This record gives sequence, C-alpha cells and structure tokens, in this order.
Amino acid sequence: MNETMIIGLLLGSLAAMVPIVLTSVGAAISERAGVVNIGYEGILMLSAFFGTISAEITHSGWIGLLGGALTGLVLGVVHGVITVYLKGDHVIPGIGINLIGYGGVAFGILAYWGTAGQHQVPSYAQISPLWMDAFGNSLSPMVPITFVVAFIAWWLLFKTPFGLRIRAVGENPEAADALGINVELYRFTAVLIASALAGVAGAYLSVDWLGTVTKTIAAGRGFIALANMVFSGWDPLVALVGGFIFGFFDNLAIYIQNNPWLAGAIPWQFIATLPYLVTLIVVAGIIGRARPPKWDGIPYKRE
Repeated sequence: MNETMIIGLLLGSLAAMVPIVLTSVGAAISERAGVVNIGYEGILMLSAFFGTISAEITHSGWIGLLGGALTGLVLGVVHGVITVYLKGDHVIPGIGINLIGYGGVAFGILAYWGTAGQHQVPSYAQISPLWMDAFGNSLSPMVPITFVVAFIAWWLLFKTPFGLRIRAVGENPEAADALGINVELYRFTAVLIASALAGVAGAYLSVDWLGTVTKTIAAGRGFIALANMVFSGWDPLVALVGGFIFGFFDNLAIYIQNNPWLAGAIPWQFIATLPYLVTLIVVAGIIGRARPPKWDGIPYKRE
C-alpha cells in the first residue's frame, strides 16, 4: 500500500467518521439529560432527503445542511413532546421515526424525483471540498467542523452551568427540581440539540460525502452512533475516537469493494459487514461496564 492509498484511506475514514460522531455527540447530550432516542436512523434518512431538496432548491449544500438540521428539529420536537411532556415511553417513538424514515424516503425519492431507490445529487447542490489532491483524495470542511462541535459539546457539558443542569436532570431530576431547575425544559432542549446534530449528519451524507440519496442511505449508522455513544461513556471527546474507529472500518469496506484486486481476494459480502461486526464486538465488550445516567430513559413525573 503506497502513500497515496494510505492518505486516501485516512481521509475517507475521517469523512465516514463525521455522521457517526455528530449523531453520537447529540445522543450523548440527550441521554445525559435522561432522554433515550433510538430514532436517529430515521432522522438520518429524512434529513438526507429533505436536506437534498433544500440544497437543490437554493443551489447551496450549506443550506442543505440547514434543511437537514430543521428536519431533525421537527422530529426532535415530536420525540421530545411524547417523552418529556407526555411522559411516554422513550423507545416506541424512536421506532416510529425509524419506520417513517425508511418508508418515507423510499416513497419520497420516487414521488419527488421520479426515480426508484436512488437520486444523484447535482454538483451545484453539494458542498465543495476544503482540499483535494491530484489523485482525487479530498477533505470535507465538515471534518474540522465535527472536531469543533465535539469539543464545544464537551465544554458545554462539563465546564458550564448549562451542562451541569443537563447532567443533573439525567442523574437526579428530583434533586434538580427541588433546586428550581426546570427539568422538562432542559430535557426537551437536550433532545432538540441531539436531533438537530443528527439532522446535520443526515444531510451531510447526501449533499457532501456520498453525493446521493438512496432508500437505505443511513445504512445502520444511527445504531452505530448509539453504540459509539455507549463506547465513549457519554463523553463527546471520546466519541471522536470511537467515531474514527467505526468510520475507518466503514470506509475500509467501501475501499476494498472499489479495488478489484482486493475485492477479488476477499468476498465483498464479508467486507460489507465489517462496520457491523465491529459494532457487535464493541458492544459485547462494554456490556456490564458502561454506566448510563441514573434516570436515562425514565420519564420524570413531579410528585
């Protein structure tokens, strides 16, 4: 493997890391506040779809990211109202969002663009790379932005009064409520932040990294992000490390499939399972050792 190939694999891994890290960071914030959301797969799907529409209408990939964030916010409002204000189960709304995402995007691609299962995003609606070499290897501006987002999220959670309140309503909402902290408001805010970040991640898939919208564009990355969140111990900075590991295997699968001399030696079906195998191994390794916030997934009802 020469230097060019190593650079390409590294840059590709960083690109694959972005949606996993953004979603993981958002999920960590939400669960630090005590709200579980397993609907990130659906958020990624719907945000990729509506983010692309926004980018094509405005001829701007950055507006596409904003469209993705707004899509995530809308879905976050739905999940937050059900779980925080109506005191509903935290898992069922996420399942519903996932089902709507996969069914809605498959139908939407055909209904809006008239193609079955896939739509290629035109170049004018995509985000231009920050850097590109002569061999086609490129660096998306979303890569450094993702590092900044992870650092800001860590700083907010662990170095500010806002983050202290977020963590308080997830660890002991009764004590937080007794101190005058609005538990529902902070939980709802955390859900919105998480959903917006996942929305940006979904739009990034279509208007930046992959340059296409497909009926399976999320490809399990929402669930991988949840595994990465647990792997990181609900810490946004550690999520960067885990995100790169998952991103590396995700990109490695794509890299091997696109190189015939490697794909011929290793069955592509096996290579395509690598990111999911790594997820299973990581999850199996941390079972029993990961400690979520005490009130994670438990609706808070004032006595």
